[in-house]
Amino acid sequence: MAKILVIVESPAKAKTIERYLGKSHYTVKASVGHIRDLPKSKLGIDIENNFEPGYINIRGKGDLIKDLKKTAKKASKVYLATDPDREGEAISWHLEYILGIDENEPCRIEFHEITKDAIKKAIKNPRKINIDLVDAQQARRVIDRLLGYQISPVLWQKVRKGLSAGRVQSVTTKLICDREKEIDAFEPKEYWTLDIETSTKDNEIIVFRLHSKDNEKIEINSEDEMKKITDIIEGKTVSADRIDSRKRRKSPPKPFTTSVLQQEGVNRLGFSTKKTMKIAQELYEGVEIKGEGITGLVSYIRTDSNRLSDEAKEKAKAYILENLGPDYYGEEKKQTKQSGKKVQDAHEAIRPTSAERTPESIKDSLSKDQYKLYNLIWRRFIASQMRDSVFEQMTIESDIDGYTFRATGSKMIFDGYTKVYNFVGREDRILPEISQGDVLSVDEIMPEQHFTQPPARYTEASLVKTLEELGIGRPSTYAPTIATILNREYVEKNGTSLVPTELGKLVTDILEVNFSQLMDVDFTADLENKLDTIEMGEADWKVVVKESYEPFADAIKDALENLEKINMDIETDEICENCGEHMVIKYGRFGKFMACKNYPECKTTRPIVNKIGVKCPKCGEGDIILRKSKKGRAFYGCSRYPECDFVEWNKPVEEKCPECGSYMTEKVSKKETKHICSNKECGYEISVESKENE
Repeated sequence: MAKILVIVESPAKAKTIERYLGKSHYTVKASVGHIRDLPKSKLGIDIENNFEPGYINIRGKGDLIKDLKKTAKKASKVYLATDPDREGEAISWHLEYILGIDENEPCRIEFHEITKDAIKKAIKNPRKINIDLVDAQQARRVIDRLLGYQISPVLWQKVRKGLSAGRVQSVTTKLICDREKEIDAFEPKEYWTLDIETSTKDNEIIVFRLHSKDNEKIEINSEDEMKKITDIIEGKTVSADRIDSRKRRKSPPKPFTTSVLQQEGVNRLGFSTKKTMKIAQELYEGVEIKGEGITGLVSYIRTDSNRLSDEAKEKAKAYILENLGPDYYGEEKKQTKQSGKKVQDAHEAIRPTSAERTPESIKDSLSKDQYKLYNLIWRRFIASQMRDSVFEQMTIESDIDGYTFRATGSKMIFDGYTKVYNFVGREDRILPEISQGDVLSVDEIMPEQHFTQPPARYTEASLVKTLEELGIGRPSTYAPTIATILNREYVEKNGTSLVPTELGKLVTDILEVNFSQLMDVDFTADLENKLDTIEMGEADWKVVVKESYEPFADAIKDALENLEKINMDIETDEICENCGEHMVIKYGRFGKFMACKNYPECKTTRPIVNKIGVKCPKCGEGDIILRKSKKGRAFYGCSRYPECDFVEWNKPVEEKCPECGSYMTEKVSKKETKHICSNKECGYEISVESKENE
């Protein structure tokens, strides 16, 4: 008896689905992504013929296509089960063409989680290919190809080979460059705060802070202004003139969308956006779970929606009532419609496929990183259906000659959702019992000078948040976009911060001058909206392509003809040992290197060595230099390699550990910089600020 053929994208997903459907009646195969695409070697779009794309079978997939055709010919039915989004719909459309399936045939099945019930339900409800979804993907693909393949050669000719420009990546780089300009232009401003430390009759301390003057917010911008205020309040009493105590509620977070998952992956787990999405894909496609086999653990991971199905909410409710108690279950949460998200709201939020499958129950079946991310998704989902946390907040105000000082404190009354989802440690700040009118003794008046800080550089998390707010790209594009601008060396990481390189600044300046529309945030965001209208069947995709591309046609021609070639060589003080000319820094296929200025007459080259000013702690002779692994991760090694094989992921410092004498390394976080002993058994560490104060 002929089997039914089901085609998905990935081999991992194929294994999971075949286990659910059974091999006796179904064959499940993987297309391994797209099987047809635009050619790599040329533009592949006939601009003169209404932007007709010239698709070809992807090189290297000939045997796979033959196998799919052969299996489809023998099958009683073919179902195309690619991802439930534009890209997945386009892959199914290309498969339909390759396999000769009639365009009116209901061959497309769709599911948002890889579970037995979801797959069986999808099989019972096949539909035709949604050509509007396909056209939205085609429009994006064609526009990005037209801009990328025609603007990038301008950079190759005028700057250097290997550079690229793109509708999303170039705007993203511009955001990072613009932030750096803000930081460079920032001028710190002085401001002061004033605290008064007081004591109750029971010697309990309350610290008041100056809040306002004559009921208006006050700003103190100099030491002279501060002295006038301290002179006025010197010797005055502090009394509890007003006491306000009220309950505050904090609502649980909504379940994850793709962008928020990426942000929390960075902030809570220290993952890159690329790593977060890679692991999320593994959890979605299926992991071998002891006693269950290959199992899909989370719902579809590319979504703009916070929506949960009624079935998912019922599962969460049952878990909360059984394991946490009725006090923790939040009543029916209102579903809030997200403006501008009509298309993607067909999806659900990212959630576990089973509330009962707790992180701890499957921990032994997951890798360390899979467990961390699944734990985050599961807890967020359960928390979203729980009750608010409740705090009691107390405020005490004291008036001194028109100046209002305020002390605040709070304590948690009911932990609510934070019982499950609480990644930020919180300490109660409880004010002592006090009655209105009580007079407090003044222990110390504490003026303090501060300076405003420049805007923070983007991290991957804050960049993703900004891209979403501005409507640049879509959740599925954030991680690859960030990876691209890092790989192109337009941007580099300094700790968790994203910093533009000189190359990134230069390319951004060139693109802004010559292709201002490409660098316009509004253009990019507006195009995303137009793609949504195509998806909803409200616009012709070729008309959108024509309107989007035409403004660039003349600009590309002008740049190729009129833009002067830019010499990026940077002259150094180092001298060539062969001809005595200065060495210059050049860019090559594998990054920067040193070469003789007298090239091609003199072909002397040498690598650039990034010394950090620390001698090797192992051999004592070599210098510690910054290197990069094959995957681009920074590490530190000895300049005498291979004679000395010292390597260290963390940056070594000159100081030795005072406890055991081992070398120490530097660890930088958002809050502080620490020097930590490299000997794990010792465990000694000290903050750099504390060390400087000793």
